[in-house]
Amino acid sequence: MSFLVRRSALPTLRAFSTSASAASSSSVPAASEAPKAVAERPEGSVVQAGVVSGAPDEIFHRPVRIYRPSPPSTQSAKATSHHWRIDWDILPGANRWENPLMGWASSADYMQGTHLKFDTKEQAIHFCEKQGYEFFVQEPHKSKSTPKNYAVNYKYSAAPLRIAHTK
Repeated sequence: MSFLVRRSALPTLRAFSTSASAASSSSVPAASEAPKAVAERPEGSVVQAGVVSGAPDEIFHRPVRIYRPSPPSTQSAKATSHHWRIDWDILPGANRWENPLMGWASSADYMQGTHLKFDTKEQAIHFCEKQGYEFFVQEPHKSKSTPKNYAVNYKYSAAPLRIAHTK
């Protein structure tokens, strides 16, 4: 019983019937709105960040391809093809050679195996514009899937019987 009496003697910080704070007139400042995780894209020209990025000048003259990768042919799932990817074009004189020790293919092109992943095409385009890269967008091909019915396997046809030899 003494716990309830002692508890009721303390000032309440929150009113029981509303979500508004009872101590709103106190000197405690209200919390500001939380910052957004993704910054809004400014209208107009894009400020190029490539000037201060420290990237070599040769990279700005190489075209960048923005594309959506196709799903692997070994899997029927399409989960790996929902993102957009950018990669740099291969240099024609990149001095490719075979490593004499391991037999691996080597190259003098430092951007050959580099790619970046984005959630949307607009994010990838904005990144390329901001970095000052020359880019082109390769739109994905539409997949054609014809709906098939399992009952077709057992459908009667008047044609001669086809025999499938498995061995």
